[in-house]
Amino acid sequence: MTIHTSTRITSTLRRARVGLARRFETVARLDAGMSTVEYAVGTIAAAAFGAVLYTVVSGDSIPDALGGIIERALNTSV
Repeated sequence: MTIHTSTRITSTLRRARVGLARRFETVARLDAGMSTVEYAVGTIAAAAFGAVLYTVVSGDSIPDALGGIIERALNTSV
């Protein structure tokens, strides 16, 4: 590889890196935060997850399962 070819490749890579950095900066500026719709969807999803979690935890299966685990742990012989 000659010095001229190496310099040309380096120059091309530098221009590509600078162009890519500019594009990233532009995208970051345009998408600085969530929009109102995204907040609404996120809030609804969090509320739904909370409702499902409350239903699961307040049901009979979770306390029974935890009680069984604790009882087996206490009744093991060492």
